[in-house]
Amino acid sequence: MRKLLVAVAAAALALSACSSEGGGGTDGNVTITFWDNNGGPAREPIYKELISRFESANPNIKVEYVGIPSASVQQKYDTAIAGGETPDVGGVTTSYLAHLVGQEALAPLDDRINSGPLKDKLLPSLVETVRQTAPDGKLYIVPSSANMDIIWYRTDWFKDAGLEAPKTWDEFITTAEKLTDTGANKYGYTIRGGAGSVFQLITEAYAYSGVDNFFKDGKSTLNDPANAELVDKVADLYKKATPEADVNNSFTQMIAQFTGGSVAMMHHNLGSYSDVTKALGDKVAAMPLPVGPSGKRTVVPNPTDGFAVFKNSENQDAAWKFAEFLTSAESNSYWNEKVGQIPANTDVRSAAWIDTAAHVKMALGVLEDPATILVPAPVYLPQYSSITKTESEPQYQKVLLGELTGQQFLDDMAKKLTEAEKEWEERK
Repeated sequence: MRKLLVAVAAAALALSACSSEGGGGTDGNVTITFWDNNGGPAREPIYKELISRFESANPNIKVEYVGIPSASVQQKYDTAIAGGETPDVGGVTTSYLAHLVGQEALAPLDDRINSGPLKDKLLPSLVETVRQTAPDGKLYIVPSSANMDIIWYRTDWFKDAGLEAPKTWDEFITTAEKLTDTGANKYGYTIRGGAGSVFQLITEAYAYSGVDNFFKDGKSTLNDPANAELVDKVADLYKKATPEADVNNSFTQMIAQFTGGSVAMMHHNLGSYSDVTKALGDKVAAMPLPVGPSGKRTVVPNPTDGFAVFKNSENQDAAWKFAEFLTSAESNSYWNEKVGQIPANTDVRSAAWIDTAAHVKMALGVLEDPATILVPAPVYLPQYSSITKTESEPQYQKVLLGELTGQQFLDDMAKKLTEAEKEWEERK
């Protein structure tokens, strides 16, 4: 498998190349390159501030920031690995961590974490998620943030209609229909039917079904009839309580509809906090995904974000020092307050801003509730991304258009995931 991954990376080399300009000087000063794996105007200023703080505290280390769009970051890493020109340190999520580990691109961080100030200061659930993603159980990223899928909703629309935030999927569907006025170009909900749609759909399906494990006896539970029931319920909302253009919606179009004032509810995650609050201020709030007939709160966690030190770096100590700085209590608090996500450093749990950030407090309440059941998706499977994105997103569009049933759609995806899981277990 490793040979295959290297071959893929080599093929990607022809597409583009990004080189690390890091290096040590004869005067003891070093420059390291940092890749932000979700670069954009919302995050760059936050990282620039943290880099400025780091450089002030460490005058012999300069950090060059490179923002990489999230849609192309895996290809960028593949290209860099094939060319031997990786950054010194980079943002990595567990969604493609196994792919990078398979190419032997990252340095394990267990010893560095356990011998420094981060020891016992990282959320155990995130640490465990990172360990489960690597075949050898080592930590190849230091986790920085947790995320959770939620429903953003327009509080002013709900108030005007005299409605409460729905707690069950049946209430959610009824609410979406009540808030729809097609003549006024107002819709109760917006479906993500294009890029990135299936991961969101999977979280909805398990939230509805209450199925408590992604695999049972080695077989994917994705095609559980209750999951298929939810897919059909969502598809039934299409064009009835959602815009017709939703079949092609990526995050960009979906959030434009929500912040532009044409929809009342949008399923995304805590990461869109800055976008929705910048546009809508106090007219927006967050609620957890509704529960289904089982009454159980079942959550499919988002991939865990973190920072990796690349094995090819000539300045691994400086790269680690920067990664450790980014996940220190002060930096981790600053970052997560700005982006509205859950901090990985447990010392931040008592920060004053947590109590005033209603959406983060709500998400923490869900994740810390003993009754909540976490159902981690198998993002460690090298094929997971291709199965749930490239191969399945066009099929989901057929469901929305009435050309496939929810059960047919999930049966096909579950079969592929079961085969991928079997390969993974045989290789371990």
